[in-house]
Amino acid sequence: MATIQPVVLFFVFGVLAGVIKSDLKIPEALYKSLSLFLLIAIGFKGGVSMAKYEIMEVLPIALSMVVLSALIPLTAYPILRFIGKFTQADAGAISAHYGSASAVTFAVGVAFLAAKDEPSEGYMVLIMALMEIPALVTGTILARAGAGGEKTQWGKLMHEILTGTSLYLLIAGVIIGYYAGIVKLVSPLDKMFMDLFMGVLAFFLLEMGLLAASRLSAVLKKGVFIVSFGILFPLTAGFFGAYLGWLFGLSEGGTMLLAVLYASCSYIAAPAAMRIAVPDADPAISIGASLGVTFPFNIFIGVPIYWEMSHWFHTIAV
Repeated sequence: MATIQPVVLFFVFGVLAGVIKSDLKIPEALYKSLSLFLLIAIGFKGGVSMAKYEIMEVLPIALSMVVLSALIPLTAYPILRFIGKFTQADAGAISAHYGSASAVTFAVGVAFLAAKDEPSEGYMVLIMALMEIPALVTGTILARAGAGGEKTQWGKLMHEILTGTSLYLLIAGVIIGYYAGIVKLVSPLDKMFMDLFMGVLAFFLLEMGLLAASRLSAVLKKGVFIVSFGILFPLTAGFFGAYLGWLFGLSEGGTMLLAVLYASCSYIAAPAAMRIAVPDADPAISIGASLGVTFPFNIFIGVPIYWEMSHWFHTIAV
């Protein structure tokens, strides 16, 4: 049975602090700084690992996985619209959140593999960064197709997606890490972005716990469906990701990380993009589901399950 990573317990105590109404607060400036650090560090680590591969060898695989990730919002939308009875705008916005990936959930997956001393393909971080584009565009089309009202400002939306902090810093980190790996000058940057990674992640998860606690009421108002969706849909998407990882010949670690990416959902990039693209959607629902249900489920239960899925495909599936 998989052991819960100690770093995840910081999230638990963050939630507990929120529930008991503790006066614990992470200064907003520190929270933003931690976010920036994690995005650069994740990209940098991935870029250093990518330097071991021929770029034209991995790019077709990475792009294929990114394109296939558009199936996630396409699958989520009819479930939310016709079974969950959400409005078109809300169903599309939630679908976009679940099609996008969570950098923090990915970081927890990386920590899980590190504890097992299990390697993975470095270009997984590139897939994570690029997954934002098809997910947010697809979610917007689903939310706006056939609907009246104000026309979608596609130029403004694409600018928000492509120049948003998450995507920009991840890509920047990948490029810097890749260059450092090629020219063999990873040190001394590794002391900053690799050695301090777990400590910064711990602080960030503490704040995530506080935020998740603040979203619980919004989730509970929506009843059993959104909680069930926030658990069962990621498991299904994660299984699809694990299957694709095995099909594309990834290692067990890489297969697990692809499952994590497909199963995770965004609560940073997606809300910003949906605010522009789908102003009629209620952000409390999508953020509440992603941060209040799916995020805690994934870091506690989902990540070990996705590892078992990966292991199963690599040892049993033929």
